[in-house]
Amino acid sequence: MSESAARIETVDVILSLDESEDEAARRRVVAAKLGVPERRIGGMRLRKHSIDARKPWIKVQLRLEVSLAGPLPAESRPAPAYPAVVSGARTVVIVGSGPAGMFAALRCLELGAKPVILERGKDASARRYDLAPILRHGTVIEDSNYCFGEGGAGTFSDGKLYTRADKRGPVSEVYRTLVAHGAPERILIDAHPHIGSNLLPNVVKAMRESILQAGGEVHFQTKVTDFEVESGRIRAAITADGRTFAGDAVILATGHSARDIYRLLAGKGVMMEPKPFAMGVRIEHPQALIDGIQYHMRRGQTRHRLLPAASYHLATKLEGRGVHSFCMCPGGFIVPAATENDEVVVNGMSLSKRDSLYANSGLVVTVEPEDCAPYQAEHGVLAGMAFQKALETAAKQAGGGGQVAPAQRLTDFMAARESADLPPCSYKPGLRPARIDTLLPKWMVSRMRRGFDLFGKQMRGYVTAEANLVGFETRTSSPVRIPREPGTLQHPEIAGLYPCGEGAGYAGGIVSAALDGRKCAEAAVAAGVTYP
Repeated sequence: MSESAARIETVDVILSLDESEDEAARRRVVAAKLGVPERRIGGMRLRKHSIDARKPWIKVQLRLEVSLAGPLPAESRPAPAYPAVVSGARTVVIVGSGPAGMFAALRCLELGAKPVILERGKDASARRYDLAPILRHGTVIEDSNYCFGEGGAGTFSDGKLYTRADKRGPVSEVYRTLVAHGAPERILIDAHPHIGSNLLPNVVKAMRESILQAGGEVHFQTKVTDFEVESGRIRAAITADGRTFAGDAVILATGHSARDIYRLLAGKGVMMEPKPFAMGVRIEHPQALIDGIQYHMRRGQTRHRLLPAASYHLATKLEGRGVHSFCMCPGGFIVPAATENDEVVVNGMSLSKRDSLYANSGLVVTVEPEDCAPYQAEHGVLAGMAFQKALETAAKQAGGGGQVAPAQRLTDFMAARESADLPPCSYKPGLRPARIDTLLPKWMVSRMRRGFDLFGKQMRGYVTAEANLVGFETRTSSPVRIPREPGTLQHPEIAGLYPCGEGAGYAGGIVSAALDGRKCAEAAVAAGVTYP
């Protein structure tokens, strides 16, 4: 092995938990794997970190960049750098400031266009104050809540970054952009990265500052209520306060809870189509119980200091419908995610340390368009949305007031009986015992019971009286898709309109929404100018 040919090596190693954090142990194993003396190792840099807990002997898989000839080259933290908008630049109006909208705006800047973001909710700082009435009094501020406002539904969530697969686009660029705006550098190396709801608000605020400093615009409390379409081309977005925002293109990135936008488009006869989505419950266990199952620990045994709060992913298919966990939040909290005051909706979140006493996850069943048939005659293409709303209002009534949620012990759900009482829960507005198994449709309940039976065999101890089922998890994804042409990404009937992200049915999570935002920005700019 020549010095020049082996100057930088990438080495995959497997170590025990304690050894994984020991520089000397890493050096020893790397030297042995490369067949060189330890003294030749000039530097090591961690590139990937993954915990394998499938067996009792938990191991850590590391990918290290190794220099065999002096120190590794210095590497700087990613930093924001966007060119200033020039006079006469193409203007792209972006409706929504979730990950799709914000990443679309940043990509517009990179390509020389001017982004103008219209957001119905408030900035992240003001939005945080508007969460207090939901938690304390059960009152939803309908345009500023866990779903609406700067950063979208992801701002006050776990901040899970679901995928590193580059088949949907440059995932690494999304991660580097987040780090450039204050996210932990650890997300660049962790196999299952997350940011945390305590850190995400500052990240999205920094992204907004990048947009403003480069000459883009961000307008809060600016609710879009209409679109100006002329000769088959969208010309402008019109807001509730009577302003008109004209642009060369409009990227529609409203998220999956902006039901008024779906109604607006349906009222205008704009083509939309139903799509599968999923609904169910939030299930919550003690985090110690999930740790014990996943890390092969005895009850009461303390989790190793280097092990994160354990998570899980469960999935099966029963009679043509998927039954699966969704948005699992280890060391997290269940939160009220309603957007109107006549409904109860629940979701999950975690702080960056994931150190709460509870582990929660959506446990949902796939809903196909034909399952929404009872709502079809009255609601047409929005039948799925009506189905969601029906469950949400049923949850409100069963909860008894405010944002109190109906709940049932998992073992009582399985036995088809009422819960006399409920285990402690992280959901601050409170729980009320209710027959979740009679509030949900029978076809959904039967699949969930069979799914729980299977999951209890895969994770011994999962089906327990210590677990709460909390109703209902309804906003997993959009129940409709706003179609677009595969090549141009424009709506088939309205030139210049780019349906984007989760709300349009093209993403599911922060990373995929960000990637779709970038892609739509590229299409919107390419339609008018040439760029490198």
